[in-house]
Amino acid sequence: MRRFFFILLMLFAMTTFAQTPEEKIKSNGLVLPPVSKPIANYVKYVRTGNLIFLAGHGPTKADGSNVTGKVGKDLTIEQGYEAAKITALSLIATLKDALGDLSKVKRIVKVNGYVNCLPDFTEQPKVINGCSDLLVLVFGDKGKHARAAMGMVALPSNIAVEIEMVVEVED
Repeated sequence: MRRFFFILLMLFAMTTFAQTPEEKIKSNGLVLPPVSKPIANYVKYVRTGNLIFLAGHGPTKADGSNVTGKVGKDLTIEQGYEAAKITALSLIATLKDALGDLSKVKRIVKVNGYVNCLPDFTEQPKVINGCSDLLVLVFGDKGKHARAAMGMVALPSNIAVEIEMVVEVED
């Protein structure tokens, strides 16, 4: 009988303290930015079946300016990591716009991260970790994903990173 009450108490605690992705964002002092408009002839996301493909997003700060420059030359790896984190927040904002409720995310499937850097820079994974770490913080195990982290000699408007994402969602 004592074991039954212990299990019941544990189940209650797990459901009581489980946070939604939106609650995790808030409890970590994060704020989703407004969803920006596409800058060319494309859309921010496409849903097909239970997959959402998010277009490449850049590191737009709260004031509307972008984090720019080459990581390893103009920016440190840590600054690149923060740029990738800012970009992840933009991706999540677009995802919320697409779904209305981030609890509908079943899994972050794939992240492609592009780092603006010199040809001899080889620390792209450390930069894109800013995005990956935030996705796991917000979505837990559902945020763990397959990933590519690539170096680019240039990105649009000289942004530091550009990241695109594929997400599986509830039907």
